[in-house]
Amino acid sequence: MQRVNAIIIREWKRIFSIPYFYMVLLVIPPIVFVFYGLIYKNEFVRNLPIAVWDEDHSSITRTLTDMLAASDNINIAYTASSEEEISELMRRSDIFGAIHFPKDLEADAKKNKPATITLFTNSSLIVPSNMVYKDAAPIIIQGSLAAVLQRAEKGGLPASQAKALVQPIKLNISNLYNPELNYKEYLVPGLVTVGLQMALLVAGVLALNMEENRKTLGELLSISSSSSEIIVGKTLAHITVSWINFGLIFYVIFPLFGLAHPGNLSIFIAYNLLVLASLGLSFAVSAIVKNLLTAVEVALFYAAPAFVFSGYTFPRSAMPWYDQYYALAMPYSHFLDAFIKLYYMHLPVDYVTKHLVSLLIFGGVGFPIAIVVYQMRINKTLRNAAHS
Repeated sequence: MQRVNAIIIREWKRIFSIPYFYMVLLVIPPIVFVFYGLIYKNEFVRNLPIAVWDEDHSSITRTLTDMLAASDNINIAYTASSEEEISELMRRSDIFGAIHFPKDLEADAKKNKPATITLFTNSSLIVPSNMVYKDAAPIIIQGSLAAVLQRAEKGGLPASQAKALVQPIKLNISNLYNPELNYKEYLVPGLVTVGLQMALLVAGVLALNMEENRKTLGELLSISSSSSEIIVGKTLAHITVSWINFGLIFYVIFPLFGLAHPGNLSIFIAYNLLVLASLGLSFAVSAIVKNLLTAVEVALFYAAPAFVFSGYTFPRSAMPWYDQYYALAMPYSHFLDAFIKLYYMHLPVDYVTKHLVSLLIFGGVGFPIAIVVYQMRINKTLRNAAHS
């Protein structure tokens, strides 16, 4: 245990004195996390510019236009006179959508003839396109129902019966866990945690290979020539340093940007298991791949697509089966499943047991490989030193 303690203290000194370590673990992550928070500080998408093409110029279309203009998320920025003009506005990225009111819309409605209002969206930009649709469609439906209701009442039907006839079934939408559909609340925690995993993987690769790169392996072996003691000591050092980032994330950065739910014990446990899983895999890569640059590239190649494959922005169940398996081969996917349930849904740890076990498996696979392979490298180094 004395040798392990010596390795822990030595690794702490290296982390806080070697630029590669403190930049990757302590300087770059907080800066990146703050940038993430600033990107989404407005929380919601507001004032998306759209165009209105009104060929009817009736009271119905004026009412619908006024209702659209009253929306917080939509801004009627242009008045168009043709579909070609709408297309040109979209090609110039001046608008994200447009609404076309056809000629004789009100007259057809009064004659009980079907009339079609067209909503154009620039679906090459899927997020603003969906936002335009989400706001414009209910307004148009509501305005159309109001026109039908008004006509029914003018025909002598009592208001209560007219409402029941026009809208016999009401839909009540209840958004759980992020009721306001807040982008900052949704995206920042996921981006922060995946960025942290990448930093941990790179730092883990550096922890072993930097010894040979900086010609300090002999100094390390003078403390212990046991790979298990070396890896345990380095792991404990990196875990404790990672607690600094945990505190920064949940008690400084999240409150700074108004993100609720500070870290609790359950999230702290999941976080530590993510750290262990990341370090286990990175130590294994570092032990197998001797070249420092190549080892870092392997770690980054493995970690870079973690956010895409995690299911955070596109459900894993909708991915091809081989991508689903690839996603499960990344510790971040399992951490994210646990994080969503603990952070957003406030569920007890019982609901995330299987995800935590999966993270343990990554460590259970990575650390033994790292210990065995690194011991072989140590033995070879000692033999070469004895012969020379």
